[in-house]
Amino acid sequence: MWWEVLLGVLAGFLLLWLVLVALLWRASRDRPDKTTLTDALRLIPDVIRLVRRLAADGTVPRRVRVVLLVLLAYLVSPIDLIPDFIPVLGYADDAIIVAVVLRFATRHAGAEALERHWPGTPQGLQAMRALAGL
Repeated sequence: MWWEVLLGVLAGFLLLWLVLVALLWRASRDRPDKTTLTDALRLIPDVIRLVRRLAADGTVPRRVRVVLLVLLAYLVSPIDLIPDFIPVLGYADDAIIVAVVLRFATRHAGAEALERHWPGTPQGLQAMRALAGL
């Protein structure tokens, strides 16, 4: 019976991952500047710094800061929805979750907060905006 529970949990995670992939794909398909998964993976250090800076900013709404702190904890945690040792999928779940949370944070905190705290290059900011569907 334990294998049925394990199979159910794995199927739930797979379904969640597929929904997040579909959301990211839908948000980015209408944009002329397509951003690839490789571009998203290159942004991870800048995004972690951005999330930390936004979470520490007192002008950002409290609800957004809490969500960002949870995201930061998820990113630095060794426990993932899909383990990082699985090729491509291991990092894809991180990129998708970051995109969804940053889209939420930007819509509630404002694009100017995002620009004010972005630590990377202007091209990186453009790619991050495309990934978040902004």
